[in-house]
Amino acid sequence: MAKQLGAKPRIGLLGTGPWAARTHAPALVGHEGVEFSGVWGRRPEAAAALAAASGTRAYDDVDALLAASDAVALALPPDVQAPLAVRAAEAGCHVLLDKPVATTVAGARAVTEAVEAAGVASVVFCTLRFAEPTARWIEEQAAAGGWFLGEAHWLGSLYGPGSTSVYAASPWRREKGGLWDVGPHVLSVYLPVLGDVTEITAAPGPGDTHHLVLRHASGASSTATLTLGAPPEAAEAALTLHGTAGRAELPSWDGAVGAFAAAVDALVTAARTGEPHPCDARFGLRLTEILTEAERRAARG
Repeated sequence: MAKQLGAKPRIGLLGTGPWAARTHAPALVGHEGVEFSGVWGRRPEAAAALAAASGTRAYDDVDALLAASDAVALALPPDVQAPLAVRAAEAGCHVLLDKPVATTVAGARAVTEAVEAAGVASVVFCTLRFAEPTARWIEEQAAAGGWFLGEAHWLGSLYGPGSTSVYAASPWRREKGGLWDVGPHVLSVYLPVLGDVTEITAAPGPGDTHHLVLRHASGASSTATLTLGAPPEAAEAALTLHGTAGRAELPSWDGAVGAFAAAVDALVTAARTGEPHPCDARFGLRLTEILTEAERRAARG
């Protein structure tokens, strides 16, 4: 049974890596409307350090943190996240998930089914859906309609020459590449604006690069080039729509902490009202289904 939220919901954090330390923890510390109830991680020493820096408590036992929380935010590799999200939902905790929810359809479906069975709220933190001004831009373009074509390039340089990014040490990103790391960002814009994906063509490019051509339920088509291995000089994140309203370019956004705080607000609202958020676990499942099919088609050449 889903936990009822008090005046100041208690939100715990599962995960202690750079993403948790740089985004999730600062957002929870700075959010006046919630209580940061504690941290759990696979490395107890990292959980203790992050908890101390955040003024909260470290937990060695994940179930103890679930018992002390009304909701949890997860900042873990996707296929570590999925079973823990199931466990959290079964404990009645509302869940703020990272993208992708899982890299297997079975894993993402298990999360969705657990969330729905427990009646807990869920939100998937797709940054562009919560950051200003991108969230507002997405709503405006969805309302405008009449789009004919979308073009996206998300050229990360995580594994480019000279990269010193702390995220380059992430095993799951090394294994799954840009398709799974930045692909959810592009899809999180395309789906609410152009409609669900009905056809997929995919081809591999250099390194971890994937080229996608998508047909959408609205009749529009879109393209996406996704990589984490671009040279730093070529790095960009750009998305452009073309249609009866002319040309619209996705605006830039500044950081993720503010966007994560907005995602916390969205989770709290969904938990209080019982109204699912558009970017919930079921949406996360759909992203995993699309990316799985794209990966399969690219592997076939």
